[in-house]
Amino acid sequence: MNGAAGGVSLLDLEPATSDFLKEAIAGLSSSPPTLPSKFFYDERGSDLFQEICELPEYYVTRTETAILRQHGAEIADSIGENAELVGFGTGAGVKTRRLLDHLQNLIAYVPVDISKQRLTESAEALSREMPALEILPVCADYLQPLELPTPSRKPAHIAVYFPGSTIGNMHPEVARHFLQRVARLCGHSGGLIIGVDLQKSSDVLEAAYNDSADVTAAFNLNMLVRANRELDADFDLSAWRHRAIYNQEAARIEMHLISERDQTVHLADREFPFAAGEKIITEFSYKHTVDGFAALAASAGFQLARVWTDPEKLFAVFHFTTL
Repeated sequence: MNGAAGGVSLLDLEPATSDFLKEAIAGLSSSPPTLPSKFFYDERGSDLFQEICELPEYYVTRTETAILRQHGAEIADSIGENAELVGFGTGAGVKTRRLLDHLQNLIAYVPVDISKQRLTESAEALSREMPALEILPVCADYLQPLELPTPSRKPAHIAVYFPGSTIGNMHPEVARHFLQRVARLCGHSGGLIIGVDLQKSSDVLEAAYNDSADVTAAFNLNMLVRANRELDADFDLSAWRHRAIYNQEAARIEMHLISERDQTVHLADREFPFAAGEKIITEFSYKHTVDGFAALAASAGFQLARVWTDPEKLFAVFHFTTL
């Protein structure tokens, strides 16, 4: 289904409510129970995530933005001229704009995001600011295989931009399979620009995901709000609390919703009992080393071309080329 987005046409492949229901039931039936993090991003969830990005404890966005501000021209030079840029999970598009400003003779920009509202708003804004650029937004779950629209002009090559360290939400083996699909999308002489959160002290990480303003808590609990609204679930929000911990052995942040009491949640025709203290896992966020992530990407068919980091080595932006 296509919809107008200002001067651009939106390809709407948004996951159906039935997908949310199916995945929620499967997740809550697993041990430990889970809910899929991709469903954080309804309209309210997207707004809350934007607030998270501006929090003092959440270093990720400002650090990646600073890298792009300082090295944007070099990153664009690495991509090269006459490219088609495919953006995965680019959200409001602030970081992407820093990259677009430096790219020479960009053939087309294809942003792909699961949040229709955020995608539409950013595509409309970008269309007004860069009217000569062909913009082909796609509302879809980019973690699944999908067929992207074809630009009116043929690009010399395809570059994929995947910011925000969203790759960290995938188990390394899942990430490898995803990167293999990206490599096939890029094809011969293509490239990948990807943001990756690096390993650091647990104090810094846990503060970033347990902010003092409780915005991340509201973001996490909003998953239950959405399930109540869209799936007719009956989560009692007062009976759940947010907690994020850093699992040092697995090198990942684990986002939990913890049951405050014994309770039973109803979803469709199913009952899900929870004991006091039992948790639902809503997100993993793996943290990588530069060498470790380069090896992961190499196993998926990429070759490291260059990496940029901030002075404190909190975050890295990689450029990979296809082999």
